[in-house]
Amino acid sequence: MQTRQLGKSGLVVSAEGLGCMGMSEFYGATDDAQSTETLNRALDLGVTFFDTADMYGVGKNEELIGRVFQGKFDKIVIATKFGNKRNPDGSRIGIDGSPEYVRQACDASLKRLGVETIDLYYQHRVDPKTPIEETVGAMAELVKSGKVKHLGLSEASAETIRRANAVHPIAALQTEYSLWTRDVETDILPTVRELGIGFVPYSPLGRGFLTGKIKDKSSFAPDDFRSSRSPRFQGENFDRNLVIVEQIEALATEKGVTPGQIALAWVLAQGTDIVPIPGTRRIPYLEENLKALDVVLTPEDLKRIDEIAPLGVAVGTRYEEAGMAAVNI
Repeated sequence: MQTRQLGKSGLVVSAEGLGCMGMSEFYGATDDAQSTETLNRALDLGVTFFDTADMYGVGKNEELIGRVFQGKFDKIVIATKFGNKRNPDGSRIGIDGSPEYVRQACDASLKRLGVETIDLYYQHRVDPKTPIEETVGAMAELVKSGKVKHLGLSEASAETIRRANAVHPIAALQTEYSLWTRDVETDILPTVRELGIGFVPYSPLGRGFLTGKIKDKSSFAPDDFRSSRSPRFQGENFDRNLVIVEQIEALATEKGVTPGQIALAWVLAQGTDIVPIPGTRRIPYLEENLKALDVVLTPEDLKRIDEIAPLGVAVGTRYEEAGMAAVNI
């Protein structure tokens, strides 16, 4: 397994991580037994970077990770997040970055994971009601107390990243980035590189759309959020975005790989400081995604991909209105 370092933090992880969100929520029915097999297979294949959050399955995802990797945490890096508060029934409360909640959320995650220290602790969404200096100040206290090793932010603006990093070194920024979500290239990616912060793209496969496996917008399960709450998968947007994928498929066929492998290889080719975390709960997809590490894209390939999927190519926002209001703050 190839490895990469997240910025100048000294935190070294597998060049491709595994996003675990879908194992507990958001993409239809879940199966802990299947997810357990996939997590163990990922470890066998050399994956050392696993991404979760306290809100995924309202704590169930962290508990799953804790059960599967108990006794193996010395071999891996676990990243989890706080900030998106939910009630036990899953209903949303809001975003909370208050120092008191930072401490409360961390203790709860430590308990669910069954660990004494969290390797990488992200603020999942920036709380506009709490100055970032106060939130990161509380997170820094967790580092001093030994409960957390490294700090991260998710979906933060360039200005917020600078302010946060001035309080305590930020090891990684996690934000959506893929062939159809390239807006970070404008100011966020240059900012984290200037500051020596690693970049962790989530949804590098466009929530599965860039794999070429989604051809029918009516195929989603009723509880799959893409069926009703993801504008790019709705109405005419779906059909127009499918044209992008068809062009990626053509290139993939020429190179003897899959469209998803092209999409991941492209993200990986954007810099050695980038560690994508494609999510899946199925072993065949896990293995397919990891093979993207062996895909070599020539300068000609990269130019062609850039022409197929330039900045702003996707039709529709990546979240519905409420979700978009919580990003890039």
